[in-house]
Amino acid sequence: MKILVVNCGSSSLKYQLIDSETEEWIAKGLCERIGIDGRITYQPAGGDKETEEIPMPDHTNAIKLVLEKLTNEKTGVLKSLDEIGAVGHRIVHGGEKFASSVVINDEVIKAIEECNDLAPLHNPANLIGIDACKKLMPNTPMVAVFDTAFHQTMPPKAYLYGLPHAYYEKYKIRRYGFHGTSHSYVSHRCAELLGKKYEDLKIIVCHLGNGASVSAIKNGKCVDTSMGLTPLEGLIMGTRSGELDPAILEFIANKENLDFAGVMNILNKKSGVYGMSGDLSSDFRDLEDAMNNGNELAKQAVEAFCYRTAKYIGSYVAAMNGVDAICFTAGIGENAAVVRTMVCEYLGFLGITINEENNHKRGEEIDISTPDSKVRVMVIPTNEELAIARETVALLK
Repeated sequence: MKILVVNCGSSSLKYQLIDSETEEWIAKGLCERIGIDGRITYQPAGGDKETEEIPMPDHTNAIKLVLEKLTNEKTGVLKSLDEIGAVGHRIVHGGEKFASSVVINDEVIKAIEECNDLAPLHNPANLIGIDACKKLMPNTPMVAVFDTAFHQTMPPKAYLYGLPHAYYEKYKIRRYGFHGTSHSYVSHRCAELLGKKYEDLKIIVCHLGNGASVSAIKNGKCVDTSMGLTPLEGLIMGTRSGELDPAILEFIANKENLDFAGVMNILNKKSGVYGMSGDLSSDFRDLEDAMNNGNELAKQAVEAFCYRTAKYIGSYVAAMNGVDAICFTAGIGENAAVVRTMVCEYLGFLGITINEENNHKRGEEIDISTPDSKVRVMVIPTNEELAIARETVALLK
């Protein structure tokens, strides 16, 4: 079966066509600047990448262009849209309504809409993508795969905030977690690589990218994760602050004469390693270069990022009363050897030792710990699109 995976952002759309039998991608690409001017990237497997500037007034138009690319006579990979067996949609927030992926119907769409308050920048765009696909492929089954679903196994002691319980009852204010498809894929893949049962392991996954989160998976279930009600909680990230003293919001608002939206804009878009480095960059390649050239602010930003990551790992070792494997994934986790080294320097108490030759290999599945290390440390490139495709196929079988 051929599965089209769609990931809609507010002004972008990532897509990938996957053969569910071989689990290889057939074609992939990206629509950018939707509603502004428009750019589409398309690449068939084994072929050259194509980029075209073309108007995209809305997501429906973007989906239409994607389908035209997939079926065009010259470089298309489909003779007909009938070859697409199903569409898997990434949905950012499912609240408490969804603990697993679901086949999309009117009731599901209504429930996703009810979660819009929890992810106002993401869920509406996800719904637009669903609506666009339904209009263009009305007879093709569609599945919703939620970022939050994997973390729904967390116990109340992990997801409840120290707030009046009435706020949880009335508004469902609690910790939900994100990057769920990545944490699920990487932790399952870790068990496969170790040749052990998923249900017998204690695994910590560090999804380190521009958005970053850590999760604790004990005996096949997520028991804690660093992101909260929104993706702002937890680690210092590319431009997000991560956890901080809530009183800082009022302090900044008063000092800078900002309203609450202005303060949140700073925490989401102008903070993290970008803000800490003096607005140098949120890209760790730039930060590493600057750090090596004596830039003290870049050095502090990278060190703070690694320190916070190590603290979360340590706390999750305590939460699970042990750990068998620690996995690094996503753009920074897969490619930044210096980050992995700096994080693992804090973990000597676990009996971890790192093979630096393996650690300096980039973007491949590899065990970077030495044979005598008491905990395996793995680099496992994430594949969220494949995870979504697998969920889609499993539901439709």
